Amino acid sequence: MLALGGLDALLAGSSLALYGVLFLPVCLLTALWVRADDLMTAPVAVPIAFAVGLLPVADRGGGAGGHLMGLLTGLAMQAGWLYGGTLIAALVVLVRRARLVARRRRTAGRRQA
Repeated sequence: MLALGGLDALLAGSSLALYGVLFLPVCLLTALWVRADDLMTAPVAVPIAFAVGLLPVADRGGGAGGHLMGLLTGLAMQAGWLYGGTLIAALVVLVRRARLVARRRRTAGRRQA
């Protein structure tokens, strides 16, 4: 997300809408690519990645305080994208977890039989 945020700042003039749209496929890919043992970390990691990637995109006012205010404003104004991406990651993780549990139960049932 940091790389996408930097790319957005360079090419699109720090478009928060474009950043939010780019965040959604990153959430999906994160939930699909995470290891089975780490499934529950994906919905936690994506909001952190959103905030980190927002650093180059956020409005840069005067000094560190202005940049912090731009970051907080960006987080508040883009909360819909943040919640949507987190929901996508959580749903994919839940489906993957349910399939993993079902597969383990089938395997355990075959061993007992």
